[in-house]
Amino acid sequence: MDDLTARADWRAPRSLGPRGPAVTGLGLGTAPIGNMFSVVTDDDAFATVDGAWNGGVRYFDTAPLYGHGRSEQRLGRALQGRPRDAYVLATKVGRVLEPAGAERADTIFTDVGDVEPHFDYSRDAVLRSLEDSLTRLGTDRIDVALVHDPDLHEGDALAHAFPTLLQLRDEGVVQAIGSGMNQSQMLDRFVEQVDLDCVLLAGRYSLLDRDGEELLARCAERGVGVILGGVFNTGVLIDPDLHRTYDYAPASTTVLERARRLRTVCNEHGVPLGAAALQFAMRHPAVATVLVGARSPAEIALDLEFAATPIDDGVLREIARTG
Repeated sequence: MDDLTARADWRAPRSLGPRGPAVTGLGLGTAPIGNMFSVVTDDDAFATVDGAWNGGVRYFDTAPLYGHGRSEQRLGRALQGRPRDAYVLATKVGRVLEPAGAERADTIFTDVGDVEPHFDYSRDAVLRSLEDSLTRLGTDRIDVALVHDPDLHEGDALAHAFPTLLQLRDEGVVQAIGSGMNQSQMLDRFVEQVDLDCVLLAGRYSLLDRDGEELLARCAERGVGVILGGVFNTGVLIDPDLHRTYDYAPASTTVLERARRLRTVCNEHGVPLGAAALQFAMRHPAVATVLVGARSPAEIALDLEFAATPIDDGVLREIARTG
């Protein structure tokens, strides 16, 4: 928390681990354009990606889960015509899309068509998942492949998914491999046991939640690149009165009170709470890039404004101590 010194402009390339690609310090997470919680039109999805691109974002993260394939399809269409070597594309394995059954599982995505995701970390599933993702994205390669949410499948991930991705990396099919989760403890074990290039940690390192501190320290020691997501903790760290959600659920009174205290200190220094939350994540020395999820041009424009807001190092440290 103490090392919050402002770094070079986030548009300057940063290495995602020693073997990984160079990424911008701000990336676009595309779960929202997969109709997360509510429908997003194609036009808004494409305009959101365009807004990120025009603002300097060159790292794009997606997954088969997001919109049950719709996020990958939309992102691929939005990136068509862009120079392929000008951006870094990440997707995930661990869920394959199958025809939906008569009784569909609950999902946070709407208007998802006639397929649904099923957990599968086997070698065949990983290979199939990546082939299907390439088709949906309309591209010839994935730069970063992440094992997605293996919370209840740690053994299968270690025995099958990671060895498959390691082989693909050795063969040059993908450039970097890692895992993406909403918890730090299992990611920490993966960093210990697997030759990973990067990890994606969502929601566990923010002004409100420092659970991921040990993981980030270990990644810094080992040269593993860190991708952070969920740095607004589902919106409460943008406006705790307008977005009363935390970790995809109604925020507790305690969380809302903490977020309001943070906002008060931010207001005293003329700093938007969202800018402090974003830059707190971006300035950690282990962090290569921070993902922001957006569903409209207005939302990505606000994220870009947060990233550009000048915040004195000492002010950000004071805000962080308040959290």
